[in-house]
Amino acid sequence: MAIDLLNHKFDRAFDHIDAGGEGVIGREDLLGLGARLLVGFGESPTSVTGSSLVDGFDGIWSALSGALGRDADSRISREEFRSGMTGAFIEGDHYDTVFRPATVAVADLCDDNGDGLIGPREFRTLLSAFGTAYDDVDEAFDRLDRAARGALTVDELIVAAWQYYVSDDPSAAGNWLFGPL
Repeated sequence: MAIDLLNHKFDRAFDHIDAGGEGVIGREDLLGLGARLLVGFGESPTSVTGSSLVDGFDGIWSALSGALGRDADSRISREEFRSGMTGAFIEGDHYDTVFRPATVAVADLCDDNGDGLIGPREFRTLLSAFGTAYDDVDEAFDRLDRAARGALTVDELIVAAWQYYVSDDPSAAGNWLFGPL
């Protein structure tokens, strides 16, 4: 069950990156996801926040392709993505040094007014960039807003990302990060 759950979440993550539906992804596809985020929040890729996001996504790609023994210019299939994510971020030691900083950069981007909170509007912008169905966003937000305060903290979003990409707990709230599985 745990491997099936992680593979299902990795497949969804692959689809977030493979916006064109080609069945393979490259570095430019992951950076394209970053670009969609930056455009959604009106942030320049050369700003401090934008640069952190671009560098973070580039780091994820390097760790992912490195776990597969590939160079950064290689294309990766869905099955290879699963293997690379497992090798780099679950079995490997790159989550805290690579993936978490990228997640922090995304969370910082979402906190566009710097109050430490991500409201429904910012969350909708985030999930829109990832291609989440419009109708699934409110339920995802409510599932992650366990304190029912109408906002997520930056830290809650970071924990939700860890639960989504690393945890094999089927009841983890972070499984709702991009809507129902």
